[in-house]
Amino acid sequence: MKIGITGATGQLGRLVVSKLKNKVSADNIVALARLQQKGADLGVTVREADYTKPETLNKALEGIDTLLLISSSEVGQRATQHHNVIEAAKKAGVKWIVYTSLLHADTSSLSLAEEHRHTEAELKKSGIPHTILRNGWYTENYAGSIPGALAGGALIGSAGEGKISSASREDFADAAVAVLTGEGHEGKIYELAGDEAYTLSDLAAEISRQTGKDIPYKNLPETDYATALAGFGLPEGLAHAIAGWDVSASKGDLYDDSRQLSKLIGHPTTPMKETVAQALKATSNAG
Repeated sequence: MKIGITGATGQLGRLVVSKLKNKVSADNIVALARLQQKGADLGVTVREADYTKPETLNKALEGIDTLLLISSSEVGQRATQHHNVIEAAKKAGVKWIVYTSLLHADTSSLSLAEEHRHTEAELKKSGIPHTILRNGWYTENYAGSIPGALAGGALIGSAGEGKISSASREDFADAAVAVLTGEGHEGKIYELAGDEAYTLSDLAAEISRQTGKDIPYKNLPETDYATALAGFGLPEGLAHAIAGWDVSASKGDLYDDSRQLSKLIGHPTTPMKETVAQALKATSNAG
């Protein structure tokens, strides 16, 4: 059985390929990437698969039985790109698609949710058996703010006291591998989130505890937070999007207490404090 992984040279894709090699023969794994040369170190067959070039997708999916469709990183173009992959999968006779969606995509107010809803609907219409992994937030999304918080003396955001049930990227990779190599997952939708929920105030307190510095959380109005992010050099569109995601977090869109993720992977999810420790270590090493 050949398993294809789209976005295989991305951060999540690389982890999935690495972990999958511990479960199945590398000969049965095909890494699908926009730039083949970027996957030279993966230790598996690498095929060119550009979401925007259907001709590459048709060729790349030949002989693939199971496909992990890792959602595109190009927000705003995902619906079209995922459509191209699903159409190619139909032509290639792919027997099962596992798709990485968004936590509570059907009800979420996050701006990211609409494209995931579109793709989920298209998978239903495709006739191909499928499984939906509705991934919550990566803790690394927030850990990336730590250097700025240390430099500025505060962690800023617009999430208020919204609870965030994030997990590490490794946890979500483990979930994908568990589904790809397990049985009984077809037709299922999994809401995947961390065991532990925390607020950004809790995150700031943990950063303070580990560094010995007083790093408070400063909650800002959405427009002020977007302006601050743009001031740090982020493109204006992205700055507004991130601020909007924080507002969605304040409404509970990143919270889930079903523990489906830890049940699926067979172990507790990575605590936020561990990801903070890793981020601080990386920051220290970089310095």
